[in-house]
Amino acid sequence: MNIVLHQPEIPANTGNIGRTCVATGSTLHLIEPLGFRLDEKSIKRAGMDYWSKLDVRRYVNYDEFLETIRKENPNAKIWMATTKATQSYSDVNFSDDDYIMFGKESAGIPEEILVENKETCIRIPMLPDIRSLNLSNSVAIVLYEALRQDNFESMQIEGHLHRLSWKE
Repeated sequence: MNIVLHQPEIPANTGNIGRTCVATGSTLHLIEPLGFRLDEKSIKRAGMDYWSKLDVRRYVNYDEFLETIRKENPNAKIWMATTKATQSYSDVNFSDDDYIMFGKESAGIPEEILVENKETCIRIPMLPDIRSLNLSNSVAIVLYEALRQDNFESMQIEGHLHRLSWKE
């Protein structure tokens, strides 16, 4: 899977998302401008020692991102996570080479991008009094649903279960 952050602002969120991407074998795509430098302590602290194992790609802007992924993966969908969507993330069918895009913490994905991609906009259901969830939590929720739909195939869950030792 591919996680896309459009102009993320908070380094700790990006660090946490990077760690989730390493744990799931997902690629992290960062669309600039970023609200921080990638060498900041806070991003490395949140991502801990996993940051060096992360497949992370940077793009100068959304247009460069689109151009690059359309060349590499022309059939992949870009799912847009937004509180403005009508369909739930659990009602769509993800493919393992799809992209799931999230906007910056303060404003989400720009309206003009959402308007062009209405059919792939998804939301996480929540009570109406809540503006949004934390970005790293939102990424984890949607990413794990996408991986669940593929039976966690890329995560080799079976091998990990054999190593558990239950004491009776």
